[in-house]
Amino acid sequence: MIDILIIGAGTAGLTAAIYAARAGKSVTVLECESIGGQISSSPLVENYPGYQNISGSAFSDALYEQATALGAKLEFARATSVQDKGDRKIVTTDSGTTFECRALIVASGVKHRHLGIDAEAAYAGRGVSYCAICDGAFFRNKITAVVGGGNAALQSAIYLSDICEKVYLIHRRTGFRAEQAVVEKMQSIGNIEQLLNKTVADLSGEPTLSTVTLRDTVTGETSEITVNGLFVSIGQVPENDVYRDLIKLDESGFIVADESCLTSCPGVFAAGDCRTKKIRQLTTAAADGSVAALAACDYVNQFA
Repeated sequence: MIDILIIGAGTAGLTAAIYAARAGKSVTVLECESIGGQISSSPLVENYPGYQNISGSAFSDALYEQATALGAKLEFARATSVQDKGDRKIVTTDSGTTFECRALIVASGVKHRHLGIDAEAAYAGRGVSYCAICDGAFFRNKITAVVGGGNAALQSAIYLSDICEKVYLIHRRTGFRAEQAVVEKMQSIGNIEQLLNKTVADLSGEPTLSTVTLRDTVTGETSEITVNGLFVSIGQVPENDVYRDLIKLDESGFIVADESCLTSCPGVFAAGDCRTKKIRQLTTAAADGSVAALAACDYVNQFA
């Protein structure tokens, strides 16, 4: 019997592991992909207190090392079902392993939103990518494009500008959702060209991507740009379907939880980007992790 099982080894999940382990609880973290979540792919983190700048991978590694040094265990598996047995929760994974815990913290994060055009899947790995830091080196001295208007998109364009000959930034509006400091930095870089009021209508090229067809959101006219790679950065969607019968989700699939990280099921807590909240930042994920862990510890204590 594990005191606290945490699903997700991102900032929220690992922070929860640190707090729960420090409280003397037995802690296991389930992760189905990579340690650190999406922040591990960020080339530069400049808005986390205490770090003037740090890479996302270094930040994630430090969290992991701190959590495991305190006794938290990490298991690589994907949760496929969760049963509420009142005084315990039973989590089954895709490996067939079953975990029993007193309290469950869901910190499953979000996944990349896709463009939704037919050709997108065909070019995945053949020119279309969702992570500039992961795949940017494949396009050194080539021409790339980034789709999106938030912090992640602009930071990807900035990162690629140091690697690529030219970077197009495609955004469906004229204004950006990114922080002003990020916008100003992007606009100061000479080899980034902004293509505003544009969406991606089609992709073509053989054997890899070579042409992106754009549609003007104002006039409806189409145009083409020649690229070697396209990086999609248009937001994320939650991965919470497995919990749909256990806890309440909102219409977008996010777990309904308040600032105390409590869900509709006693003993189940939600932390980080997977839950309903207005602001999704590294700092709020860490805050959620600590709040959820302390709440879970209080819940577990009743069984002592």
